[in-house]
Amino acid sequence: MTISHHPPEELLADFAAGNLEEAHQLVVGVHVAGCPRCARFVRAIEQLAGAALEDVEPVPIAPDAFDRVMSRIHLSPAETAAPRLASDIDQDLPPALRNYRIGKRRRVAPGLSMRPIELSGSGSARAFLLRSAPGSRMLEHTHTGTELTLVLEGSFSHEGGRFGPGDFDYGDDEVDHRPIVGDEGPCVCLVAMTGDLRMNGFLGRLIGPFVRL
Repeated sequence: MTISHHPPEELLADFAAGNLEEAHQLVVGVHVAGCPRCARFVRAIEQLAGAALEDVEPVPIAPDAFDRVMSRIHLSPAETAAPRLASDIDQDLPPALRNYRIGKRRRVAPGLSMRPIELSGSGSARAFLLRSAPGSRMLEHTHTGTELTLVLEGSFSHEGGRFGPGDFDYGDDEVDHRPIVGDEGPCVCLVAMTGDLRMNGFLGRLIGPFVRL
């Protein structure tokens, strides 16, 4: 697998520091797990952070701090058991996704469907699996927030190039694009999004209210 598109370095640094929302951390983490180049960058950031911690003066903590942390970790088996995922996608999911509960498939537009991913946090970003039929063409659009997209299967193209398995695409309110799915098969992407799509053009404004991701 050849990966041509990667997350910005600032995003990778925030990932290494654990500063991203859960949805963003998930998408970037799946990319890093399959991308040697980004994994090396993340390890370098972690090593720098570790070296910096060695120079920090220790601070006192409460005597029962360790016990309180361990009491939160030692949950009952029922509370820690990973939810069973739908059988039609279970075997094809990256390892990092297999402990998440994934909702039922919902049609978004002709040739386009999504499955929401249940997150544990309370951040503003949501995560979902997006499936597009071969040859699908989305209307030109931008975003009111951010969109992190990782291709798991198939491909799509837009003004930024062609994106295949492992490739990472970043969109925000400064990016206008019109993705076109490749003809080789369905395109399945892992997406983290804040805000909504904003369709451009007259037709886009007409159908925009009916497209919800």
